[in-house]
Amino acid sequence: MTEAVGHGPGPGSAQRGLVTLWVCHNDDLGPGMATTLGEQWLDEKERETADRFVFDRDRRQYLVAHTLVRRLLTLETGVPEAAVEFWRSSRGRPFVRPTGGEPVSGRAGLDFNLSHSHGYNAVALTRGRRVGVDVERLDRIEERTLAGIAESFAPGERRWLTGLPKGRAYARAVLRLWTLKEAYAKARGLGLALPFESFGFVLRERSGVAAFEAPGDRAAARWCFVELEPAPEVLVALAIEVGEGDGHASATDGPVVRLHTGFPWRPSAPREVVEAGSPTPLLSPGTLSWESGAASGGASGGSSSGDVSGPPRLCLPAGRTSV
Repeated sequence: MTEAVGHGPGPGSAQRGLVTLWVCHNDDLGPGMATTLGEQWLDEKERETADRFVFDRDRRQYLVAHTLVRRLLTLETGVPEAAVEFWRSSRGRPFVRPTGGEPVSGRAGLDFNLSHSHGYNAVALTRGRRVGVDVERLDRIEERTLAGIAESFAPGERRWLTGLPKGRAYARAVLRLWTLKEAYAKARGLGLALPFESFGFVLRERSGVAAFEAPGDRAAARWCFVELEPAPEVLVALAIEVGEGDGHASATDGPVVRLHTGFPWRPSAPREVVEAGSPTPLLSPGTLSWESGAASGGASGGSSSGDVSGPPRLCLPAGRTSV
């Protein structure tokens, strides 16, 4: 469902503090065009990967996703699509390799992340910070699959989920948590190597994260999380680094997310602009991740803001559930 993630005029991420999110459906690029662009833009390794897919739908998904990445990087850097080179970290996270130079790390320059699921592709780009993205389709997930996904969550999250009625609210809650976890793990460059039970989220009622328990190895990290629904039943989550005291990203500057849809033949105005706000409040270690932890444990440095007062608590998505 997902893939790991990575100068000049571009679709909006050239300034620090901006995150460009582009969501494209496979139908935005016809099958013949996807094949043609793949032949012209993708490198030898990518073309070999595309050729190994047994089913045409999977091959098309791969071609659209990877041509989308290259097109956006061209808009951002000015380097032709076929000339963009990638370098991968030891854990497989890709970065853009500048011509004649060393790979650019996420904190030093351009960072990007790709996700795709059942015909939808999402790419996030930014500068001076790490970013992760995940896209999932709520209408393509079976109940037994949801139960299996939930088994990988933190104990506090599982306790909350058991109190939800089966059906739409439960499915949406599971997918919200899953996309947030995927986005964060990918922003870290770890993917599924980061145990999903080792960190957790307190969800706001309809959309957004009230509080976050970081894994033990990154308790000081500060992050913003954004949830969007660019199409009905299509959930997208972003994890955006907002500071660790390392001088690369301020812990007080709230990123702005610009959502675009369709295939980016040329730069265009965003369909939606979202202010990510302040860093998400941190929960005390073990609030969600310990088997004996209470789901309503306190946040480091005080309670969370907005519709959560006092100790952060897990909130049931209710009423209008669009993200």
